[in-house]
Amino acid sequence: MANKSFIFFVCLSFIFLEFVVIPLPCDASEDNDDRKTYIIYMGSLPKVSPSSSYSPTSHHLSILKQVINEIEATSFLVRSYKRSFNGFAAKLTRDERDKIAQVEGVVSVFESKTLHTQTTRSWDFMGFAENVTATKRNSSAESEVIVGVIDSGIWPESESFSDENFGDVPKKWRGTCAGGKNFTCNKKIIGARFYGEGDSTRDKVGHGTHTASIAAGNIVHDVSFYGIAKGTARGGAPSARIASYAACLGESCAENDILAAFDDAIADGVTLISVSLGSSKAYGFTDDVLTIGAFHAMERGILTVQSAGNDGPGEGSVSSVAPWILTVAASRTDRRIIDKLVLGNGQKIMGISINSFASNGSEFPIVAKLGGSKKCPRFDAENCYCFDKDLVKGKIVLCPMLLSENTAKSHGVVGVITPKDDWDNDWSNMVSLSSLAISSKDYDMVNSYANSTKNPKAEILKSEAIKDITAPIVINFSSRGPNSIVPEILKPDISAPGVEILAAFSPVGPVSSYDEDKRSVRYNILSGTSMSCPHVSGISAYLKSRHPDWSPAAIKSAILTTAKPMKKSFSFDLVGEFEYGSGHVNPLQADDPGLVYDISKDDYLEMLCNLGLNASDVKLISGENYTCPATSHRDLVKNLNYPSLTAKVEALKPFKLMFNRTVTNVGFANSIYKVSVLPNSKMNISVEPEILSFKSLNEKKSFVVSVVGGEISYQNVISSSLVWSDGTHNVRSPIIVMV
Repeated sequence: MANKSFIFFVCLSFIFLEFVVIPLPCDASEDNDDRKTYIIYMGSLPKVSPSSSYSPTSHHLSILKQVINEIEATSFLVRSYKRSFNGFAAKLTRDERDKIAQVEGVVSVFESKTLHTQTTRSWDFMGFAENVTATKRNSSAESEVIVGVIDSGIWPESESFSDENFGDVPKKWRGTCAGGKNFTCNKKIIGARFYGEGDSTRDKVGHGTHTASIAAGNIVHDVSFYGIAKGTARGGAPSARIASYAACLGESCAENDILAAFDDAIADGVTLISVSLGSSKAYGFTDDVLTIGAFHAMERGILTVQSAGNDGPGEGSVSSVAPWILTVAASRTDRRIIDKLVLGNGQKIMGISINSFASNGSEFPIVAKLGGSKKCPRFDAENCYCFDKDLVKGKIVLCPMLLSENTAKSHGVVGVITPKDDWDNDWSNMVSLSSLAISSKDYDMVNSYANSTKNPKAEILKSEAIKDITAPIVINFSSRGPNSIVPEILKPDISAPGVEILAAFSPVGPVSSYDEDKRSVRYNILSGTSMSCPHVSGISAYLKSRHPDWSPAAIKSAILTTAKPMKKSFSFDLVGEFEYGSGHVNPLQADDPGLVYDISKDDYLEMLCNLGLNASDVKLISGENYTCPATSHRDLVKNLNYPSLTAKVEALKPFKLMFNRTVTNVGFANSIYKVSVLPNSKMNISVEPEILSFKSLNEKKSFVVSVVGGEISYQNVISSSLVWSDGTHNVRSPIIVMV
């Protein structure tokens, strides 16, 4: 009998690190006796008196025993969720799954899926320089902030996590150091837990170490990757504490483990949660563990920041879509890492790669015609599927594509030159031998040189950093909007640095994809929305230390409404906002936004009702009974007090929209804000009233935005923005109308 696991939870699923999370498909032909892990979600924890003998785990076992014989029930219970919400994970057959779904108190049952994982210059690029923030940063208040990182673990001995000069652990901390084998916490890393089949919170792949150090790593001077990108590494909140939840084994994360990490992090008392992981597609709110876990975090005042995904540039590819999650796209900074190829005739060609190998002036022969042999047919050889070792050993090869560095290195290849897509938004990959990708035009030129020269040779130089004046620009792999689940909620929310980011790493983690790469590094260069997410997590931690009374929605609003406008990176994208949301994160300005759009738990529940969810569905997400208003209607979803204004209209018909919004004054007590609108010939936008007068802090004012336009053709989107300004603060909100 196959031993697969299922998770049972009122609303849970599996999530992976934000490289990319890909749910495992159900096998329609599976034997009913095969067991999988299901999540049984049971909503909120029951309220019991301190003297009560009630035990969540015993209750969960009693439910399980209703569908499994009493002797086997204990062995098939994977875990109980009993600290922040109610539910459990268990290994069930399909029949048992169906039966347990009918048990009183069970909100939902769904299979635990598997998800996948998705900085020396980046902070300065955002204007968040060390010398600037030192004057504003309150280290004492920041040390009270606890960043919960759900990832692959952490390397505690890294300099980025030293506890030198740290004081006592915050009194609000309710967690523990259960790091497992060979793991010790300190006053910087104050909490550690691991899940699933792992035996320690110690990071064996480097991803969790990298993301944690970006969010809250110490200031560490003079770091680099073999001399590349040399500078000072630091997190957005270097004085904050870290709690590491190792829910991912390698690059894969089981949803039942992710949910357990949320359960613990919330109960432990973290200030915010950073999750650089997700799935390859968006799921409905009732079927997504991240959505459910983040909702329970939100109701406890904890903001969840998540990576948008690495499945771009496809339309609607963003997988993080819930409005109570802050979703982060990835963009380039003004530092790019490039490589250069020097031909034997002296011509230099710029390409891209992260190549740590110094050539020291050595040239090697170039092979363009790879021929073929009995072991490697001609077609396969010419496409670098395999190699004739006698032909390529000790040489640089031209490959139309390279499927495996393992194959190249094992056959003695010393360097590889490949073409890159001309439309591609350049970013450099880590290589395990001297390699680079060049433009197709340059590739054809090198190919011509190799075929027309008697003894063609070349030298591939070590990579270097150059300045990029086009930054910031969203990278091609970053997942795009629109929001496929709730189009009225603009996703992603914001863009942040996520390309070629240098940060702490596990010395036992793989530096490249080459199996035999023996390099061991303390700091490594990675790219992905996994890297952009912790940038915003660090900024959120900084803001929380400055404004401890701000709600998760207020922090999110401050970040979104102060974002810097960006330019669309790809002509085929429908609208730039689907790439970057409100724009590029602007941390210093986010500290003083002037006005914020706040959202309560009840506001979110009302939005779910307007979305068409019934009371049972709402309970699946929130874990509690909620009566939807009689006035619930889909058209009202757009009235959620979100910092952006988005609506979907019928194609080829004139439209008239009204958005209701309320802002809270967090700027000057006595202030007057006037509205301005970016003109767009395809729609007419008016705001009533046009002036908001405040007499005190935390005072609220409401306004209505009317948008009128003519016919919009299929697959078309129009955009604009409105700005409230008092002369000091500029509170900007995108306006998106789509078909």
